[in-house]
Formats: sequence, structure tokens, C-alpha cells
Amino acid sequence: MMVQTLILGAGAAGLMAAAQAGPDTLIIDHAKNPGEKIRISGGGRCNFTNMHCEPGSFLGENRHFHKSALARYTQWDFLDLVGRHGIAWHEKTLGQLFCDDKATQIVAMLRQEMEKAGAQLWLKTEVKGIAHADGRFRVALDREGRRETVSAANLIVATGGKSIPKMGATGLAYDIAAQFGHRVTETRPALVPLTFDKTRFSPISGVSLPVRVFNSQAGFEEALLFTHRGLSGPAILQISSYWREGEEIAVDLLPGQDLAAHLKAQRKAQGRRALTTELGNLMPSRLVGLLSDEMDLKGNLADLPDRRIEALSETLKTWHLKPTGSEGYRTAEVTLGGVSTEAISSKTMMSDRVPGLFFIGEAVDVTGWLGGYNFQWAWSSAVAAGRHIAAR
Repeated sequence: MMVQTLILGAGAAGLMAAAQAGPDTLIIDHAKNPGEKIRISGGGRCNFTNMHCEPGSFLGENRHFHKSALARYTQWDFLDLVGRHGIAWHEKTLGQLFCDDKATQIVAMLRQEMEKAGAQLWLKTEVKGIAHADGRFRVALDREGRRETVSAANLIVATGGKSIPKMGATGLAYDIAAQFGHRVTETRPALVPLTFDKTRFSPISGVSLPVRVFNSQAGFEEALLFTHRGLSGPAILQISSYWREGEEIAVDLLPGQDLAAHLKAQRKAQGRRALTTELGNLMPSRLVGLLSDEMDLKGNLADLPDRRIEALSETLKTWHLKPTGSEGYRTAEVTLGGVSTEAISSKTMMSDRVPGLFFIGEAVDVTGWLGGYNFQWAWSSAVAAGRHIAAR
């Protein structure tokens, strides 16, 4: 079978590219259904983009590479597409946009756009080998037990990263990149919960509170959740992209509050009140209980000299913690790192080394913050590749 464009991967980036690349396009995926990551994202409502999608919210070896695609297909462009399909949406915190109903609406929208463009979709289809000669790619496939070979002038790799392997995630994109002479940067789980000794936070599993989590590279003021395994919640997922094993993180348990000034004022007004009681008015009591055991929070406010209050305030606003690890690709929302951008056009996503070869979405060394940024990168990079092909 001969096509103009073959797309590997029917996730967010692949489906979007199929809607842009022109009628002679085939998209394949080994899964039973397309867009599985879309379906499960955002608690089943899909955090499909972010109103504050800016270049500084992305990581990668080249901190400028993503700017071109994001500028030419913005969050407002995707929001316009959502509106044209009559999908109701709402904004949550920090510019995060979700479907009012189900994430499957986004999948259905992309399928409609793809079908309108004339693209075909083959599911339950696995890649068995790729060759390139005479300006065409020849891809050996196993389609539900039957062998097929597809010849294509363009090959778009949209197979994602390693995150959530139970959904079929593999390193196929990295293997293809290496086959065609592209370097792959170091990959590791990102937007992932951090783990600690099992006994550390088990007594307060389920407790959450707003905090600021930070290290030498970044800081995020969002919710933190204590779990049986360690720490989770948006603030932790965010900082995980900037954390490496063996490093510490710091937690400000009372962001925006001058704890020392507060305790001194309460010492004057309510000196007989227990320190733990006062702290319990500021944060969850179960957390105060754990901190009391770790930090010796005995006594009344009247018993605390200024130096003790100031030291305690510093401790609670820069609580240093050293994770033992992360939950890994099993629960990571994305993969940090990927196909190096050094030999990919930022305008078209095409390889500088192999004409007609494109890498898009999570497969590329571009990783966004939590909150819809990675979906926007999928849409933007897919449009850059698809429209370039359609215009050729």
C-alpha cells in the first residue's frame, strides 16, 4: 500500500497531525482505541490546554525550540476548534481548561477532523520494521495478525514517551530516532509523585494543603498531598520535573504568611495557648501532630522566646525533605527528555538529516508544566508538521 503520509501513533499529536496533513494520510496505533491518554486525562475531563501557555513553561535541552510552533498554533486556536465542535469547557485554577462533560469529546472531535481531511485510521497495528530508500519509507506492519507493508513519502513519529507503560507506552520513537541518526537526550519520569520511606507519611495519608514547593531551579505554589508512598499533588508533580534522585526539595507550609510575626502576636494575645493548638489553626491538625514528633513542638506560646519562634518559622517555611525516588513511569504523566531537537526544524518538525521524517509531541525533548501545557505542545507541534506536509 502506498500513501503520502504515514503517522505512527494515534494519540493527541498523531490525531491532530492526521487532521492537517492532507487526504492521502494513514495513521496507525497498536491500541484498540485512539487517544487513550486523552481519555484518562484530567480525571476523565481532559485538561486540553492552558490559558497561560507561555514558552517559559517548557523544559528541554534547547529552551527556545518550542517557541515557533507554539506561536503559530496557540491555545486560542485550539480553543476555537473546541468551540466550533460545540464542546463546553470551564477554567479551573491557574488557567487550566477542562471539558464540562467527558474527555472523549476531544477524541471524537479529532477523529471528525481527521476523517474530514480524508485520513484513514488503523488500530491494533504494530510496527515491525522501517526502511528508507529512494525518498520513501517502507514500514512493515502487523495488522491484527496480518502482515502489511506501507510505503510513504512522509513518516510522522508521534508514538510518545515511556510514561504509563500499562497503556502500551514504549520507547519506539527513540529507537526510530537512533536508526536515522538522531540523538536522544536523557529520559526520566516527569510530573510524577515522589516517594519516601513507607513509614514517613503513612500516618497522615490523605492530608492535603496549599504549599510552595521549591528547589534551586524552580518553585510552585499549589496543593500538596501526603500519601502512603510519599508526596503527590500538583505542587509535587510540578517540582518533580526539576528534581533528580539524591536531591532535596523544600516546602513552605504557609506560603504568603509571616509565621514569626503571627506567633509573636498570638503569644502576646493568647500566651497560654499551646503551640500545637495555634499551628493547628493554620494547617491540618494531623500534619501538626507529625511535625510535633519531628520538631519537638511542645509548650505554650508564652514559653517561646523570639529566637525559638524565628527558628521554628524558618523550619516550617523551608521544610527540607529528601525523597528516596519517584513512582516512575508507572504513574508519570509525561516523559522528560526525548528526541533531541538539534537536528529537527522548529518550524516544520522535520528531520534535518532525513527529508520527510518528522517527530512531534511527547517523543520530542520538549516537556511542559502540569496543567494542559503538554497537550498544547502536542497540538502545536502536530499542526506545524501536518501543515508543512499539506503545503508541499
